[in-house]
Amino acid sequence: MNARNRRPRRFGKSRHVTSVAAALTVLMCPILAASAETLAVQGNRRVDAAMVTSRFHADASGRYDAAALDAGLKALVETGLFDDVKISRNGGQIVVRLAEAKLLDRVAFEGNKKVKDADLTSAVLSKPRSALQRATVQGDVARILQAYHRVGRDDVRVVPEIIDRGNDRVDLVFTITEGKKTPVRAISFIGNKAYDARQLRAVIKTSESTVLSFVTGGDAYDADRVNEDREQLRQYYRNHGFADAEVTNVSVEFDRASNGFNLSFTIDEGVAYKFGAIDFACNVQGLACDGLRTQLLPQRGDTFDASKLDKTTEVLTAELGKLGFPFAQVEPRVNRNTPARLADVSFQIDEGQRSYVERIDIHGNTRTRDDVIRREFDIGEGDAYNKTLIDRAERRLRNLNYFKTVKITSRPGSTRDRVVLDVEVVDQATGDFNVSGGYSSTDGLLAEVKVGDRNVLGTGNTAQATFTYGQFARGATLSFTSPYALGRLTPGVELFARQSMATTFQSFGNNTYGGAFTLGMPVSEQTAMLWRYSLYDQKVVLAPGISPAAVSVPVRQAIAAGRQTVSQLGNTVTYSTLDNAKMPTSGIRSQLSQDLAGLGGDVRFLKTTADVRYYRSINSDLTAMVRGQGGYITGLGGQQAPLLNSFFGGPTMVRGFAPGGFGPRDLTAGSTMDNVGGSFYWATTAELQSNIPGVPQEYGLRGSAFVDAGTVFGYRGPAQNVQVANKNVLRSSVGVGMTWASPFGPLTVDYSVPISKAAYDVVQPFRFSAGGF
Repeated sequence: MNARNRRPRRFGKSRHVTSVAAALTVLMCPILAASAETLAVQGNRRVDAAMVTSRFHADASGRYDAAALDAGLKALVETGLFDDVKISRNGGQIVVRLAEAKLLDRVAFEGNKKVKDADLTSAVLSKPRSALQRATVQGDVARILQAYHRVGRDDVRVVPEIIDRGNDRVDLVFTITEGKKTPVRAISFIGNKAYDARQLRAVIKTSESTVLSFVTGGDAYDADRVNEDREQLRQYYRNHGFADAEVTNVSVEFDRASNGFNLSFTIDEGVAYKFGAIDFACNVQGLACDGLRTQLLPQRGDTFDASKLDKTTEVLTAELGKLGFPFAQVEPRVNRNTPARLADVSFQIDEGQRSYVERIDIHGNTRTRDDVIRREFDIGEGDAYNKTLIDRAERRLRNLNYFKTVKITSRPGSTRDRVVLDVEVVDQATGDFNVSGGYSSTDGLLAEVKVGDRNVLGTGNTAQATFTYGQFARGATLSFTSPYALGRLTPGVELFARQSMATTFQSFGNNTYGGAFTLGMPVSEQTAMLWRYSLYDQKVVLAPGISPAAVSVPVRQAIAAGRQTVSQLGNTVTYSTLDNAKMPTSGIRSQLSQDLAGLGGDVRFLKTTADVRYYRSINSDLTAMVRGQGGYITGLGGQQAPLLNSFFGGPTMVRGFAPGGFGPRDLTAGSTMDNVGGSFYWATTAELQSNIPGVPQEYGLRGSAFVDAGTVFGYRGPAQNVQVANKNVLRSSVGVGMTWASPFGPLTVDYSVPISKAAYDVVQPFRFSAGGF
């Protein structure tokens, strides 16, 4: 065959092979398409490969299309565990190449003085032992700036620095340049007619910048505080007759010329109302609402006061629970008669949905223990849901002063009739270290160091040590209190050593050393009881250079008795409805104390004292206070009451008199003519307290005008060789004063003039005290 004839055969053979190959390819395509792809993870050192592969989801054939790979890539990036993620195909294998993010070893702050490390640590999201995420770091810069913004610092610069420590570990350091604070230069009000700007500035926490702002604070712009001020203004109006009052707008403008903020509150006051008819709308079967009328605080004709409605709602809810209606809901409904300026109130009482507390979950308490928080609840798991008791627990938690913020919310439980309570708290520093000093006309020059913690190790216990060294008084006190350690009882212990030196008013002083064990118990929201057992030694000491022969006979006898051991059991009952314990404007505070000495020891006596104060707000600036106090001591078992435990009249009873300045006095010629103490005393005070005009209330400055009257009498000491003036002579005085609740301790200045006294009394018109007395 020639070549020409062979070519077709060769071509025919090649075409056959090609056809077979093509056929095989067609047959194998479904097989190749059905073969699953595998995932290979590279570059992971700390992260488990299974965690990586779990982010990718293949289709039914086991292969990964572009959408699946893209979704897996995004899921890995969102974990924040990787600096880089790359995906490639290598035959039937998907290769995931990782660059793991470095691990944070330490997060630190440098240059911060106005905001503490603890506050910044809680603000940022970057935490030690977590992966370094650059996006999170940038977010933390913004969060740090926001933390400074809250304390009025806007001129702040934050630079994050990452320091490589090797082994894939780094330190993150935020370097902070704080700059100057941004003050509030001016606060104005628009639409206010009933109250002037001065009165309204006293209501809010934010204050205008003044020369005293470095001490009082409050002048730095804080958006959160301004929002609180907005609500404070609204509540102030609602509590003083203006039921419809609203703060419609708050304008904040930065003034570059003064480098500060100007705040303007726009107020819609509405009209002032008085309470009209007060009634019940009772929708609870078996409940006689007329029996609840004694619990009503608002009365017809009184100025409308929203706080009285809130308090009455709380009281009624508690009373309904006692009467066997734990699910009853109380809602005050106000019907306004604007033309008549009357607000009729109907307290609607409904059955309410039966629901129970399934669980109380506590969050955010990094230091305070759960049981310290739970013990403030009068409601527990399984109890009937009671909004009033929950609000009371929230108020108690705030009053502990352990937390920056407290918020209790509820959410549905596992069934329709179950509720879960979420308690969100943020711990704050509770330790105290105070160094103070000053001068008082009683104790002279005085320095005091106080160290303590009101929430020791998050247990709710209080420990305190106080050391005092002064011209006329010295001592040390150590105390420890453990609230609720014995159920509802609060035990405490105190050790003390005190020295009181002789003064120009008295030739003798005393040394007292000992301790006391206390046991407190709340009886109700307003009443508390305290039992105590005290054991101490006391001794009368003379001023240097004075001969015992020159002093009064009762003092000489006390010196001759030497050191005496006093073993006494005491009880104090306190009742208080004050609206503010530090600066009250309304309410009553009464206290009755009794001490019985003679359970062992060297002396036997019974001592009783009582003190009652009543406060009433006349207007937003003026508060009236009336006080009455008195006491009685008597020796037991044929003994006289000890000199040191008797009553000595002074400025704590009637201002204008020196310490020990009035009361029974030995007038024997040639003696030191000391006050020798009495068995009875009584004193009264009528006082008007007011804010200082032009000074914001948050500065803590208050003025007063007062009238005091009282006396000490009933000398029961030796009668021989003494000429004791023991008449029940009335002492009285009038005066004015000023008190400043400064950050360094209370400062009080009084000037009073005695208007009735005995010829032998020692007066002291001017009284000044400062520091931590």
